[in-house]
Amino acid sequence: MLKTASGRPRWIGIPFRVVAVTFLLTLLSFAVALLLSILGTIVYSQVKHVAPNLPFAYRHIAFPVAVTVGAIVLVLSLAMEIRNYRQRRTLARIERAS
Repeated sequence: MLKTASGRPRWIGIPFRVVAVTFLLTLLSFAVALLLSILGTIVYSQVKHVAPNLPFAYRHIAFPVAVTVGAIVLVLSLAMEIRNYRQRRTLARIERAS
């Protein structure tokens, strides 16, 4: 928990944490979606006896999934960080008052 010398929580770390969590989870979701879409494309090509279209897995499956997950993670992590900041600020006020 980052605090200044006066014991109050700092809001400056919120954007950095939000960006870091969003980037990491977007990257992870892209990797998982890409793996699953490549495997699905290969299975589909084996069943239909056609050549696998791997660029389709990148462009039309993995990338949109990663963008969607990234947007959701951005909103949720921002909401959680703001809620935690407000809670820490309130607790710091209560601590100073007592």
